[in-house]
Amino acid sequence: MPIHPTAIIGRQAEVDPSVEIGPYVVIDGTVRIGRRTRILAHAVLTGWTDIGEDNEIHMGAVIGHTPQDFTYKGEQSFLKIGHRNIIREQSQIHRGTKAGSATIIGNDNYLMQHAHVAHNCTIGHHTIIAGGALLAGYVHVEDHAFVSGNCVVHQFVRIGTLALLRGLSRTSRDVPPFCIMDGTHTVRGLNTIGLRRAGFSQERISALRKAFSTLFGKRGNIRTRVEQLQLQSPSEDVHYLLNFIQNS
Repeated sequence: MPIHPTAIIGRQAEVDPSVEIGPYVVIDGTVRIGRRTRILAHAVLTGWTDIGEDNEIHMGAVIGHTPQDFTYKGEQSFLKIGHRNIIREQSQIHRGTKAGSATIIGNDNYLMQHAHVAHNCTIGHHTIIAGGALLAGYVHVEDHAFVSGNCVVHQFVRIGTLALLRGLSRTSRDVPPFCIMDGTHTVRGLNTIGLRRAGFSQERISALRKAFSTLFGKRGNIRTRVEQLQLQSPSEDVHYLLNFIQNS
């Protein structure tokens, strides 16, 4: 196991022999680290934290620290990180607040520099959380979503699959799947470029475009429009969009 001599590793840590640990890394607590993960200089890993395989944790990242929540009183809570995630410089991921609760990061995510993931967030797979983005507590980000630089996401907000938050935007409302949001929780259009990159056929995109036009093309009662579309035997993608809105 290539461990730099300046690294400090607590006795409770469980580190696979293939893990690479750089200079001045601190691992303190019940931290488990899976195979081939790389931890670069000055990163701090602490708490009840479980990290999977093939992750990269870059310089100065803080992983598994106590939540920034006044209600937290030292309870045993968790951070669970999957496989093949890249966590760049100075990012922070905090563990859960309530006893037994967890912050959960899936697989193949990319957190850019200074990204902040607060307590009890759930991040799916293949997401991008860009530089300076702030996710408050209990935010749920679905697969393939893109949160751009310096976005601010309020607590308990859900961001749907393949949604895109444009840079500097902020939201205290759920962001529908497949959509683009900017400004202050304002849905602007369909994320057609993201859909194409994800392999969506033109037929699937056209169905979503028609549904988007019906839902958001002009002001009106969104609930009535959802019910209207549900009567039209919607495609699987449109059905997912409608269910997301109904449960929002």
